[in-house]
Amino acid sequence: MFGITPFGLLHTLISCVSLGAGLYGLWRYGELSYRNRNGKLYVWGTVAACVTGFFIVRHGGFSQAHALGILTLGVLLAAWVADRGAADRGLRRCFAALAYTATVFFHFIPGFNETLVRLPPSKPIISGPEDPLLFVLVGVVLAIFLVIGLIQAKRLLRTRDLEAAKPTPV
Repeated sequence: MFGITPFGLLHTLISCVSLGAGLYGLWRYGELSYRNRNGKLYVWGTVAACVTGFFIVRHGGFSQAHALGILTLGVLLAAWVADRGAADRGLRRCFAALAYTATVFFHFIPGFNETLVRLPPSKPIISGPEDPLLFVLVGVVLAIFLVIGLIQAKRLLRTRDLEAAKPTPV
């Protein structure tokens, strides 16, 4: 089916669940955090998607897909470390939110590539990872995620500044 192996299908399902949790978290909470069930589902789903992805990339050695998986795991780890013990607002929380959001964006790169080279089966939308349309789609999604990141940063840092300006009780 669509030139995908059973293991590739499992990887795709894991990735879709993780991406769904990430998008839901951004929509529902305005950010992702390991502090709630949805955030944990997103993080562990993304880890599973990266790990399974390492076993299905068939480009004869280390590839851009492997690099993206390693980058994603590194950014997730940095986000998790920043999120642990961070205040509800502030720089650490802002960094964590932005890093988690970046990993949601990373899902779209292989997602677009792997989906659009297969669909529709009779005439796929793109020819491969170097197709100019793929660069346009990824660029549009990047712009959307940059706006989301700016909104998150403004909200998280503004709230911190407001709380810092409150007079302390005597």
